[in-house]
Amino acid sequence: MDTTWDCIVVGGGAAGLSAALVLGRARRRTLVIDGGRPSNAVAEGIGGLLGHDGRPPAELYAAGRAELSRYAAVEVRTGDVAEGSREGDTFVLTLGDGTTETTRRVLLATGMDYRHPEVPGLAERWGRSVFHCPFCHGWEVRDRPLGVLDRGATGTHRALLLSMWSDDITLFTDGPSELDADDASRLRRAGVTVDERAVSGLRGPAAELEAVAFDGGEERPCGGLLVPVTLHQRSPLAASLGVSLAPPGPLAANAIEVTGMGATSVPGVFVAGDAGQIMPSVANAVAAGSSAAAGIVQSLMAEAHDMAPAGAAGR
Repeated sequence: MDTTWDCIVVGGGAAGLSAALVLGRARRRTLVIDGGRPSNAVAEGIGGLLGHDGRPPAELYAAGRAELSRYAAVEVRTGDVAEGSREGDTFVLTLGDGTTETTRRVLLATGMDYRHPEVPGLAERWGRSVFHCPFCHGWEVRDRPLGVLDRGATGTHRALLLSMWSDDITLFTDGPSELDADDASRLRRAGVTVDERAVSGLRGPAAELEAVAFDGGEERPCGGLLVPVTLHQRSPLAASLGVSLAPPGPLAANAIEVTGMGATSVPGVFVAGDAGQIMPSVANAVAAGSSAAAGIVQSLMAEAHDMAPAGAAGR
């Protein structure tokens, strides 16, 4: 029996499982290797995913794995991939336990590390009452006194966006603001309060947020806090495979550059989910996984029949 997989999907979150489903339905021999560390594991529920709005992430992933079990072409394993290299027309991936697997295509669905500000009390509330995406978490904290921890133009943008979910918004600049006159005027017109006091921490029971505390002991009521994050590659696999990274942006420091249908700069290597250039959300990750898998299937077909790849689906 041929021991070469058609595709190895690295990562078993929303993007990876979505891709594996498409690959399985296309009868492509697919191995999913999942490290079990989805970015949204701490969230109580998934916001804005049609048919699953509010569903706990762990339940969604368990249901996805159950669906994949119906497809004999798909195998799911728990583990990590340490590195990868090309050998002729295939790729060899070395797993964390030292074993290797050979594949014709690689899909990187490895996710990203979300690096948030280092503020006492923030980490234990991350993904609950402290969040980076109002589309994912704004509904759950609607109509509370809400805050944004940021400054300058990005702080203005976030505060005005968050005002869709509450009429009581405070922009915490943690020191002198960097607002220009136009932004300051926009915030006043929107009823956003600007608080320049130095933030010393967050207060509230367990994962709930009740107040932002300042140096000197004063507090301001706050039931939800929007903070900036920077996304960084979680896995070294992209680097070992030599894929090109996009220039650093306001959200991601080193997202993988995508040329279309999940294709990367390395023929045969694809990407889906947070690791690529998409707005982070489960809905977008599902869509990206589906699109990348379709690109992979087309590239395998083109290779088998000596055809030019369709569109940007690299061979």
